[in-house]
Amino acid sequence: MAEAAENLPPIEELFNPHSPEYLDNPVPQCLALTRRAPIVWYEPWQAWIVTRMPDIMACWKEEPLSSDFYDWEFAPPRPPEDEWSNFERAMIGHSLLADHDHHRLVRRVTAPAFSRNVVDAIQAKIEPDVQRLFDELGQPQTFDYKAMIAEHIPFISITRMVGIPEKYWPDIKQVIMTFTAAWNPTISDEERQSAREDSNRAIDIIKQVIAERRAAPEQDDFLSTLLKIEAENEKFVEGDIVTLILALIGAGSDTTLVAQQWSVYALLKNDRDQIAKALASPEAFSNAFCEINRWGVSSKMGFARYAPRDMEFMGQQLRKGVMVLMMPHLKDHDPEYYDNPEQFDVEREFNPDVMFGYGPRYCIGAALAKRQLYLTISELFRRFPNVELAEEPERDADDHNAVVFKRLLLKTNV
Repeated sequence: MAEAAENLPPIEELFNPHSPEYLDNPVPQCLALTRRAPIVWYEPWQAWIVTRMPDIMACWKEEPLSSDFYDWEFAPPRPPEDEWSNFERAMIGHSLLADHDHHRLVRRVTAPAFSRNVVDAIQAKIEPDVQRLFDELGQPQTFDYKAMIAEHIPFISITRMVGIPEKYWPDIKQVIMTFTAAWNPTISDEERQSAREDSNRAIDIIKQVIAERRAAPEQDDFLSTLLKIEAENEKFVEGDIVTLILALIGAGSDTTLVAQQWSVYALLKNDRDQIAKALASPEAFSNAFCEINRWGVSSKMGFARYAPRDMEFMGQQLRKGVMVLMMPHLKDHDPEYYDNPEQFDVEREFNPDVMFGYGPRYCIGAALAKRQLYLTISELFRRFPNVELAEEPERDADDHNAVVFKRLLLKTNV
């Protein structure tokens, strides 16, 4: 077996998510990576890649690895607590990277903030803004969905959902598009530092909004719900509120923009009978979006974890600080995982649904993300029932974490 492994080509010759070939069709490279081994060393990123879902799910559930960016061997030195900026207080001190017990506490006490009633109320807040976007668009012969609609949705969704007053919108808009870069280990130090500076400015605004909301509570938004939870749970503090809002910004910023593009593209690229099935209800779209995400394979990197100490993991000896990437998208066109993976079927069953993670780190805002997608995509097809792709969109190689389009030109047929 060792001799056979030595005769295999280096994995970087088979897998390069920044290559034109990956942008055009990531499936062959993803399958090549998952076929190699359950865990693979990837030299360009100085990281181990976990390639198969049972192992990824076990890691998510049992949490043997660290989520703390400062545990990465190439991270800048962890600053002492008396030198923490707002960013470090949020990312080190509270629920995103907190100890497991505190993280579970935060998830338990904040569950009411993500209930069906809250999601319905947030939809009601966002809906007029989405309709206004389409009103301003009018009825053009063609338009770029990415520039005219998709790029505006993350900002609308997050500000309305959290309850950030409009007077703060100009100052907080930048971070909504850059926050996820603040802990991405594959980009340059300069890019990451710029994103952190954006985040620090945003946290100053969030703290100001919290102070204003304490003086005028009982407003119908996510922040007011969190303040009620804080009042009833002594271990849930303002830092946890800030961190949860940042988590929603991270989940709802560039990821929402990617999801908007791929949702429209997938529904227009495949049989049109899938559109009505996907948009039949919020629940139907929730499942359909899992299929959209599976069919599109838009991910490049996956979820970063770090070895908290020298340790054995999946039969490999990991040095302290080495990065381990969970890449669940590698399974998405694997016939050993999905029947007929080349077929686009919005009614495909996902059991379990692992698109937003699994176990204690399952994305707490998943329902919110799917609902704003459903709202916007439904409005598109209500306004333009005969819409179609005006061209095959060109992939944009510059995105740090996903396969995206330079533009998404649609022909309305009005």
